[in-house]
Amino acid sequence: MDLRPVGYVLGLLIAALGAAMVFPLALDLASGIGHWTTFFEAGLITVLSGAVLTLACANGTGRGLTLQQSFLLTTGAWVALPVFGALPFMIGEPGAPLAQAVFEAMSGMTTTGSTVFVGLDALPPGTNLWRGILQWLGGLGIVIVALLFLPVMRVGGMQYFRSEGFDTLGKILPRAFDISAGLIQIYLVLTVACVVTYLILGMNGFDAVMHAMTTVSTGGFSNRDASFAAFGAAAHYAAAFYMIAASLPFVRYLQLMQGQARPLWRDIQVRAYLRWTVYAIVLILVWRTVQTGADPRETLTETMFNVVSVFSGTGYTSADVSQWGPFPLVVIIVAGFIGGCTSSTGCSVKVFRYLILFAAIRTQLRRLTSPSAILPVRYDGRPVAEDVVNSVIVFFTMFVLTYGVLVVGLSMTGLSARTALTAAWTAIANVGPAYGPEVGPTGAFERFPDSALWLMTAGMMLGRLELLSVYVLFTARFWAR
Repeated sequence: MDLRPVGYVLGLLIAALGAAMVFPLALDLASGIGHWTTFFEAGLITVLSGAVLTLACANGTGRGLTLQQSFLLTTGAWVALPVFGALPFMIGEPGAPLAQAVFEAMSGMTTTGSTVFVGLDALPPGTNLWRGILQWLGGLGIVIVALLFLPVMRVGGMQYFRSEGFDTLGKILPRAFDISAGLIQIYLVLTVACVVTYLILGMNGFDAVMHAMTTVSTGGFSNRDASFAAFGAAAHYAAAFYMIAASLPFVRYLQLMQGQARPLWRDIQVRAYLRWTVYAIVLILVWRTVQTGADPRETLTETMFNVVSVFSGTGYTSADVSQWGPFPLVVIIVAGFIGGCTSSTGCSVKVFRYLILFAAIRTQLRRLTSPSAILPVRYDGRPVAEDVVNSVIVFFTMFVLTYGVLVVGLSMTGLSARTALTAAWTAIANVGPAYGPEVGPTGAFERFPDSALWLMTAGMMLGRLELLSVYVLFTARFWAR
């Protein structure tokens, strides 16, 4: 396999990441603190490294990427970018060791939202801004990957979504460049609208920009240890709106830009996501009202916000949900395992795959009673190709196995059973929070051993890239072609 095209694009991405460090550099410089030199040094290293890699591989360009090169580039980007993104965390404040710095950067790029840093309010503004930028870039990047690369790779049923989104409904944007440009426009509009909304609701400028980037990316990083508990009820409802908006299929927004509003309202994935979110909120709200006797109006905001945060994979917190009782915690964990919609910044398994799985189960049950009947699996009234169903089933199988292995691995590092179970959940599903005695009072993972952080770092990357697109790199057949 010719690795030069992969190295060329990867070098450009690394150099672009280094160039993005100018924004936290400028913020720290304007703040009058000397911390700006951290981003100057880290940015210089990153830009030069990317430029050298690009120049070294420039003679191998000229052709489009093959399928194998696309797999390698996708995984390589989500490995290399967090490594370089971790440099400011090591060079400057908070002066994190390698394991913690890479964990934080990977959590940012995968929009997981777990953090090992405490004292966020006291960190230099540039450091917090960089955490937000990592999530914002990661959210945009994964949407582009979901719409352009994963369907071609035939990963976990994603190829069906490409067919459904672009072929059946009119081939609205046939070229990759047009799709990417449209996605960037949508992402920018959502981000700016979120910033303005937060400003209107009383956030200061930095809080508004920081939280807008991590809301629209469904990332969950905050520049405050208290996360969203530092803000009022109105901000919670606004955040919930934008978290849901970012969890809907971006392909529908592309169609909306072309004057096609109907597909968004008719998308059964969208309807299922909204319906399941309401179910989870109502179940927990009723439980908490019955168990505590509290006025449901007083707990509605807290319940709604935290359920939407986990369901979308954002990971903001405004309360310790582990204190709500065992039933709400189970509902929260199930919501995290479902996640948002396909081709959104949301994460985890995705609603689309559950709908395909449920349809396959229903069809199989019908075949047991009518063995001679021809009963194809149907999604939204249309037959689903057998390879799509198979890929979804394989994805579920690998997801469960990976989660189990990760739980065992984290338990072997010395974490308690509850912490290992929820830490593996938050990593593989890219959710953010975890629950257990080793989790700090602010929800940070600073007490985790380095071995656990490395395992979670790997889990976050696997979960974000749909598992199979990474696992295929470890097969001999991949490298033989």
